[in-house]
Amino acid sequence: MIILDDSSLSFRFSEVHRHAKTEINFQRTLRIPDDGKQFPLPPGLGRFPLEHMEDFASRVPKEWSERGGVIMPLYQAEAMWIAFTRNSERYPCAIKIASGKINAVSGKPWKPELNGTDYDYMVVPEQPWLDGFCVAKDVIRQFVAMPLGAGYSIEEQITGKAEHGGLQIHVYPMKKERYEPILRVREEEAKRQRELERSHAGRVYCMSRSMAASASRAPQRSAGLVPARAMALAAGGRMKQQIYKDPYGLDAWDQTVSSRCFITLVDAVQWREITGSPPPTRAPTAADYSKAGLPWFDYYASDLETLAGAAPLALAKSIAEVAAEKGEQVLGADGDVDPSPVVALEGKNLPRVQQPRTVRESLISGRT
Repeated sequence: MIILDDSSLSFRFSEVHRHAKTEINFQRTLRIPDDGKQFPLPPGLGRFPLEHMEDFASRVPKEWSERGGVIMPLYQAEAMWIAFTRNSERYPCAIKIASGKINAVSGKPWKPELNGTDYDYMVVPEQPWLDGFCVAKDVIRQFVAMPLGAGYSIEEQITGKAEHGGLQIHVYPMKKERYEPILRVREEEAKRQRELERSHAGRVYCMSRSMAASASRAPQRSAGLVPARAMALAAGGRMKQQIYKDPYGLDAWDQTVSSRCFITLVDAVQWREITGSPPPTRAPTAADYSKAGLPWFDYYASDLETLAGAAPLALAKSIAEVAAEKGEQVLGADGDVDPSPVVALEGKNLPRVQQPRTVRESLISGRT
């Protein structure tokens, strides 16, 4: 079962265990420069709004409504990251992520089953987030949205086709008999952490109240098909991030039970026409954020082995490289970006946000 709640996807497997669930949301963030440098983790700037595709079946192309799932707005050249939210039980799940049906970890075409040889999946709660395509050991290229069919997406570069776009997610729960021993060990820790684990992950910052309000406002339905433009994910700048190897083994996952969801990415400019709700405001530039002295982040779990990069993803060109070949300007100037200060998020119990003022206020004042 998948429940859409407050722009978060909740995957629940009550037939396996009463604790068997995990949540995923999609965070707005800074687009880091694609200049060959390697950047730390940028912040979360609030959740992207999600809506049920079926609620707008008359407003979107037929092929969109037939595949179902949810829709999410992204501006051209806007960046995002995927947050794997920890619930109080921290029930382990194996998660596969693809863009345009190209696996974001292995770079191979989409297959629903888990592959223990390719290591084409991640495990939560060990993996707290995913910011992009795994191109080298401990290095990703940031998820950045571009129009499907423009030649920039990872899907188009690897397959030569602009067919699917969007994001694909497939979740498998841990087998009950493998979880219960873990539960006994965690019981005391879970009791102490229960209240803390209900808050957002350490990288999340709120830009303004109006942003949250726009995501929760009831959409105004309108009739008539919108000539909607599909978006896809392309490779942006290089970022330091670890993709952790499965610490439990392939046999730990119940592959007889799973849930999957297609997230259709739509041009944010058309979001109001489709849903009746205003799109999110554009994120600040990395240069503006850096000038305000706001924090970047670093996270590393030293007790877990990390995966190497995938060759197909490493060979794909970034947006800046494709744009240079085409003679196009699609990103704009990055400006001066000094990614500091960097806050270390250590261990498995991530610290929560200390938020004396919002990111917007800091950008206006130019100080933290």
